[in-house]
Amino acid sequence: MRKFDPDTIRNDFPIFSRKVNGKELVYLDNAATSQKPKQVINTISDFYSLHNANVHRGVHTLSEEATDMFEKARKNIAKFIGAVSSGEVIFTSGTTESINFVARIWGEKNLTSKDEILTLVSEHHSNFIPWQQVAKKTGAKFTVIELDKNGELDLDLFRKHLSKKVKIVAISHVSNVLGTIFPVKGICKLAHEVGALVSVDGAQAVGHIPVNVQSIDCDFYSFSSHKMFGPMGVGVLWARQEILNTIPPFEYGGGMIDAVSILNSTWAETPDKFEAGTPNVSGVIGLLAAVDYINKLSFESIREHEVNLLKYLSESLKKFDRIRILGPIDLENRAGLVSFIVHGAHAHDVASVLSTYGIAVRSGHHCTMPLHTSLKIPASVRASLNVYNTKNDIDKLIFGLKEALKIL
Repeated sequence: MRKFDPDTIRNDFPIFSRKVNGKELVYLDNAATSQKPKQVINTISDFYSLHNANVHRGVHTLSEEATDMFEKARKNIAKFIGAVSSGEVIFTSGTTESINFVARIWGEKNLTSKDEILTLVSEHHSNFIPWQQVAKKTGAKFTVIELDKNGELDLDLFRKHLSKKVKIVAISHVSNVLGTIFPVKGICKLAHEVGALVSVDGAQAVGHIPVNVQSIDCDFYSFSSHKMFGPMGVGVLWARQEILNTIPPFEYGGGMIDAVSILNSTWAETPDKFEAGTPNVSGVIGLLAAVDYINKLSFESIREHEVNLLKYLSESLKKFDRIRILGPIDLENRAGLVSFIVHGAHAHDVASVLSTYGIAVRSGHHCTMPLHTSLKIPASVRASLNVYNTKNDIDKLIFGLKEALKIL
């Protein structure tokens, strides 16, 4: 295990050597995407420089090397999330494709007008719209549950929405706006009691808190590489083997077949059955490098660091009369991000002023329009943390906010 020192860790990330508007970069937009350490960048460069070949296609040395690296990544990523076997890990382009996979291939095939889908008002559009559209196609009832005043889910309220009609619960492990860490294990237990499956959007969780799909006892779990130090354009769908064995392919083409004739085709075993065409080999290998990087830091150290920064950030923001923080009061129930509104100023204006000081935050509805509508606000500002952030970054944010409030 590597000693956790954010200043030393920061040196692993080349992007922090640059200036933004003449200032040192203060990157607080980690919930949108994390920066990439040299360990990941070098791994991708090494693949293209020395091993580049298609996988599962040839018997020549380069192809065998690429295939070994690709399947090693699948095996280690499966271990990283506590999967029973690597065959339950399907590589996709990211969380969005993973969830659409579940909604279209499982949802459209299994839901009817007699069934019900449950989700939360806080869901990212990627975990909201696919199920909304499945409901329209199948006639299933689409039920959206509100959160309490602290942005948390009341399990008693959730239990009241459960019935034998509910066939799928679609929920985020961590809210990308409120930072709420939802009790997914308890949700799965309650859902399974009425025979419902649970699909978890883990985009904001993996890389920040330990995830074990067996312990959670969910049925599907989706996440993206680029939010956990890996490259963009690659992600993971984990699903129970018994479910994967019963559903058809998501796409058709090379690599996912067993045999093809003029009139019929049969499919390869999972996971190949769901990975048509040339996969993002370098992306998968880069994701493994990101997993290795996280493991060396340890989740215990990552979480401790983020909670300490979260407390410092929250206390600093509370000193502003014009700022209202969204989400849980108990920081133990919150991941390392804080969204807030500035009374009398639009979120985009605040973010624009901050950018002049080299400070990167997110502004807008963060792909959660139903949540912002529920909160009766048009937009919010979000500052999200990671291992390379320090109290100095937060001090610069607070300085930038003071300057923004003078102008706005």
